[in-house]
Amino acid sequence: MTLWFLSIGALLILMALAGSVMKRLPLSTAMIYLSIGFILGPAGARLIALDPLQQTSLLRLITEVAVLVSLFTVGLKLRLSLADRAWRLPVRLAVIGMLITIALIAAVGIFVLDLSPGAALLLGAILAPTDPVLASDVQIRNPGERDQLRFGLTGEGGLNDGMAFPFVMLGLGLLNLHELGPYGLRWAAIDLVWAVGAGLASGWFWGFSIGNLVVYLRRSYREALGLEEFLALGLIAFSYGFALLIHSYGFLAVFAAGLALRRMEHGVSGEISPQVVVEATNPESGDEAAAHPEKGPAYMTQALLGFSEQLERIVEVAVVLLLGSMLSTRYVSINALWLTPLLFLVIRPASVVFSLGRSAIPRVHRKLMGWFGIRGIGSIYYLMYAIEQGLPLGLAEIFVALVFNVVAASIVVHGISATPLMERYSQRRRHKRSPQDGA
Repeated sequence: MTLWFLSIGALLILMALAGSVMKRLPLSTAMIYLSIGFILGPAGARLIALDPLQQTSLLRLITEVAVLVSLFTVGLKLRLSLADRAWRLPVRLAVIGMLITIALIAAVGIFVLDLSPGAALLLGAILAPTDPVLASDVQIRNPGERDQLRFGLTGEGGLNDGMAFPFVMLGLGLLNLHELGPYGLRWAAIDLVWAVGAGLASGWFWGFSIGNLVVYLRRSYREALGLEEFLALGLIAFSYGFALLIHSYGFLAVFAAGLALRRMEHGVSGEISPQVVVEATNPESGDEAAAHPEKGPAYMTQALLGFSEQLERIVEVAVVLLLGSMLSTRYVSINALWLTPLLFLVIRPASVVFSLGRSAIPRVHRKLMGWFGIRGIGSIYYLMYAIEQGLPLGLAEIFVALVFNVVAASIVVHGISATPLMERYSQRRRHKRSPQDGA
């Protein structure tokens, strides 16, 4: 235990000291965590011994928290109005693109991996979502940013982590691990229509209502000042819990809650950047800024965003470190050696091409979107969830080997390529302004 604390403490201090250097290198922080986790795991120092088939509930809980924090953060970043044409791009990627990805992976599962239709569909649903946690290098950097590529990838990651849930349930149903109803009507009505719609609606309602309540108390009575950290955690937990209570998807609810808070702020601040509004509060105390009729909403949402981003980095350390520790010879998969490049180089680009169709998306954007289909923590969560629902042991071992290797490979190859590709993209934008219209 002493060595474990020393190792983790040294890692966190190292990352704090080397953070600015890391931004200039073709490396991601997740790659470092993955490597350290591997060294601390059974293949190395044996300081961490975690079995995904034995500690499934623990892993499911940790990844669940990580995804929730990230989805709330993503929601707070997306400041554009829902009526803005820019939203067409992430919606296409998260719905049409994800469905194509699920179908193609399922086809590979049936015809190449010799899986049953239910197992193949489940594998497709687990691997289809792109990751909102590990994709920070390609996401929008400031609320209100209109960069088409970054906005599309950010919105896609926020949406499809929840949109994959009904297809996970469908796969479990085909494996007789979930009730689908006659002709799948229960699945269509409850797991698809109700759970998606109610999750988005309830999350939006609570985010908008609680955000306005806090702003009202601060403006009118100078109450509810400070403790934005408690507000962020409370809203994440409450919107998620309420969504589960009404049998809807909590991931979508938390994402919608973050979106609603940002829309509430935008309704007051208008087109003025929230960063500009917050910078104007510097001469004032925090309480004065929080209670200001015009600056208060921007101050609150930026404080929530700052805390959520910090929390997101912490949970990223935990999950990727644990993933690295679980990479061992036990879960080496020959099939992952060809499935991973097939997913990254064929299935993901094909899903982007077909989902965008003839939309006026620049070619360079299409290529980068086709490459940055980052797989990560969401896939691990869905895998743990499926195992908890009673996935047969033999199938669970196959899935663990495939999913862990795909996610680890994504962390490495996308981590190496993110900095040079996005830097080249930014330089190109500076020389020739990219179109800013939606899909």
